Amino acid sequence: MKTVAFHTLGCKVNQYETQSMMELFKERGYALKESTEEADVYVINTCTVTNVGDRKSRQFIRRMKGSNPNAIVAVVGCYAQVQPEEVKALKGGDLVIGTNGRREIVDYVENYQSHEKISFVGNIMNVEEFEELGLTEYEGKTRAFIKIQEGCNQYCTYCIIPYARGNIRSRNKEMIMEEVTRLAKKGYREVVITGIHVASYGKDFTDGSQELGLSGHPLLDLLMDINGIRGIERIRLSSLEPNLMTGEFVKKLKNIDKLCPHFHLSLQSGSDEILQRMNRKYSKEQYGRAIELLREVFDHPGITTDVIVGFPGESDEHFRETKEFIRILGFSELHVFKYSPKKGTPAAKYRNQVDGKTKQLRSEELITLGEALKKEYLKYFAGKVKEVLFESYNEQQQENTGFSREYGKVRVCTPVDLTNKKVRVKITEAKEGFLLGNVE
Repeated sequence: MKTVAFHTLGCKVNQYETQSMMELFKERGYALKESTEEADVYVINTCTVTNVGDRKSRQFIRRMKGSNPNAIVAVVGCYAQVQPEEVKALKGGDLVIGTNGRREIVDYVENYQSHEKISFVGNIMNVEEFEELGLTEYEGKTRAFIKIQEGCNQYCTYCIIPYARGNIRSRNKEMIMEEVTRLAKKGYREVVITGIHVASYGKDFTDGSQELGLSGHPLLDLLMDINGIRGIERIRLSSLEPNLMTGEFVKKLKNIDKLCPHFHLSLQSGSDEILQRMNRKYSKEQYGRAIELLREVFDHPGITTDVIVGFPGESDEHFRETKEFIRILGFSELHVFKYSPKKGTPAAKYRNQVDGKTKQLRSEELITLGEALKKEYLKYFAGKVKEVLFESYNEQQQENTGFSREYGKVRVCTPVDLTNKKVRVKITEAKEGFLLGNVE
C-alpha cells in the first residue's frame, strides 16, 4: 500500500486543509504515516505569516526528503504561494502547489515522474471561487473546524496573508451545511467557524447566488442555520472584527443559543496612531465599544485578543497607551507577538524600526499582564456551575479535561471517562491557567 505523511505549520485553517488533503489521499488508497516515519509521499503545509514560519517550512522540506530520498515531497500552503521559486531552489521539494489547486494534489503526485521540480503555483489574485476541499472527519472526536471562507481584503501593512491567500471567496452555504451535518452524524458536538477573515463571509455574494435570511447578514444567517442542525451543541467563532460588533449584530448573536460566549477580536495596538500605520480599520474607541457591547449582552464572555509589540514607530508612550488599554479592557487571554519585518509588506520598509531588545521587554511586560488578567477572569467562576464539554481523559491520573462555553479549561478528577460528554461541573477553584471542579 502507498503511504503518505503530512506536516502542518501555522493556523487552524492550515490544519483544516491538511485534514481535507489527508482524506483525498485516503480515498485513493494511501495509508497515513506520521511525519517522523518513512513514507512514499510527504506533504508539507507551510506558513509564511512570520519569518519564523518561513524558516520552519524550509527546515521541514529538507528534513522530509532526508527521511526517504526516494519520496515525493509536495510543498503546499502560504510560503509555497508567496515564494514558489525559493521553494523550488531548496533541496527537498519536488512539487510546489501553493494555496489553490490542492484538490488535484493526488493527481499531481501520481503523475510526477521526472525528478524535476514542478510548480503549479498561479496568480492567487486571479482566483475568484472558493476551492471546495470538503471534510468528513476531524482530528479528535469532539470539536471540528469548519472553513467558511478564503482570502482577505484588509491589507494590514504588516501582513503578508492577502498576498498568500488572495481576495475573499466565500464558501457556498449548502456545502457548509452538508459538511456540518456529516460531522454531527459522526458524533462531533462542537464546531468552530474559521477562515482567513471570517467577518468577510458573504461580502462577495453580489450575484444573488446566496439569499439573505431574516438577519440580513450572511454570517448571521449561516450561524442560525448551523444552530438548527441536530447533534451540534456548540458553535464557536474563531475570530471577528470590531467593526462588525454593532448593537443589532451582537443582539442577534445572543439569539443563537448554541453560540458560545467566547469571542476573539484582534486588537494589535491600543494606540490610534499605530492602528492607522497598521492600516487597521477601526479606532481605539470603536474597539472598546465593541467589547462593551459584548459584555452588555453576554454574561461574562471570554474575550481574547492578539497584540503586536514593536511595530515600526511604536514609542514608549504608544506602548504605555496600549498596555493601559489592555489593562482596562481586561481580556480573558492575551496573545502577544513581537513585530517582525515581513518581506513584501509595506511595514517592512517603514523607518523607525524598533530594536530587538525593546521588543523583547515590551513582549514580556504584556505577557505578564495577560497572565494576571487571565487569572482574574478565571477567579470569577469559582463556586459557579458551568456546562463543560470534555475532550480528553488521562486514565493514569483519572483526570478529564474539557472546556466551558467561555473556553475556560476545566479539569475534573473521576474514574469515569467523560470524553465527548457535556456535563454540569461545580467549579471549586481557579488554578494557573485552568479551573478545577466536581461533577454535579
